Amino acid sequence: MTRAGPHGPPEVTCVASSSAGSVVPATERYRRSEVTRLASPEVSPRQPGTRRGRGAAMAALPRCELCGARAAPLRCPGCRLTYYCDVSHQKTDWISIHSHICHLLIPVLGPQPCFHSDTARKLGKEQLLRRQESLIAVALSTAQGFVWAGKPLDAIPAALQALRFSSQVFGSGSAQLVPIYLLLAEASTGAGRPRQAAKYLSQAQWIVLQTPDCSAALQSKLHRGLGLFSVAEGNLDQALYHLANDVYLATAEFGLNSIKVSGGYFHMANIFFHQNKMDVANSLYTEVSSLWHAWLLSSLLEHQRELQAQAEASPFSEEEEGLEDGMTEAQREEGKRVLCAVLEVREQGPLQHPGETARVLHALAMIHYLGLDLAKAREVGMKAFDLTKQLPQQDSLETIGQLLELIDAQFSHTT
Repeated sequence: MTRAGPHGPPEVTCVASSSAGSVVPATERYRRSEVTRLASPEVSPRQPGTRRGRGAAMAALPRCELCGARAAPLRCPGCRLTYYCDVSHQKTDWISIHSHICHLLIPVLGPQPCFHSDTARKLGKEQLLRRQESLIAVALSTAQGFVWAGKPLDAIPAALQALRFSSQVFGSGSAQLVPIYLLLAEASTGAGRPRQAAKYLSQAQWIVLQTPDCSAALQSKLHRGLGLFSVAEGNLDQALYHLANDVYLATAEFGLNSIKVSGGYFHMANIFFHQNKMDVANSLYTEVSSLWHAWLLSSLLEHQRELQAQAEASPFSEEEEGLEDGMTEAQREEGKRVLCAVLEVREQGPLQHPGETARVLHALAMIHYLGLDLAKAREVGMKAFDLTKQLPQQDSLETIGQLLELIDAQFSHTT
């Protein structure tokens, strides 16, 4: 019977059976004997066609989900559709992605129903496609979450799962695969696997070159990935070239004032900062904080309008429905990481500008508030308020005070 601990995968079982037909546990003795027997077809070496028979038997063995090895005698007892060459690979895959999608794999990879009409067949294909797209979304978001959390090794199996299903749904040369290859490259770089990262980047670059109508947004992402890889390799001139292309293409696609342009500026600023080119670094950091501050102010105003509209529509309602803040999870996480990094430079580095520091703190308070992290929003907002009071120009003091009032009102509502 399958057993699973509270934090671990179910115990794997071997796909081979004993002579009595029961499932044989994956013991070391079994791996040495039974797996070897399965991998070697029972054909005498002197018989004709021995090599062909052995090759056919090897080809019939399932591949390991993680490494792709042919001899994968262990099977997940949950979905019974995923195979592994050893227990360590099963545990790694479980931690990364399989625990999230084990139950989702059965209707996708398991036997498909027989349809008795064209209409039913069409509906069946559409349902299968939706399930595949759902798997891709789960795998991608899981992989991205691990990257944000600084766990690149855990991100790789999840990203590979997204790549596998995306190749089936969209085709191996589709532009839909480029963001996944870039995510795999980022995770591989973070995990200290530069050769593998280079392969993923090359694949992404090849797809972009083979796609004549590839959007400027996707090309921008590619150049950013190439730029960050060049930084990791220590080739800063090449990195600046790619990041400049990232900024140019993002500007062409989204406009000068888009936060999607800020990423290229931020990574270029980091390069100039470490090269001790402080004037250039300072101007780029200022541009980054300005873009995020302006965009977050706009998002906050929209959020306030939605709150007001909801209050007018149901003034006697005791509970408020959740409001969308217009930010994706990716934007929120990127904003936090970028603004925290700029704040560290402003507070601890040689580029200490109180006005700029106050603006970064204000932006961080807004992003925490919109993400409903009210305690953090109040803490950072108070720092911005206190620092702004010490400045000769206090233009933003009223705006920060209004934000603190919103935070306190939200606190009182939730408590």
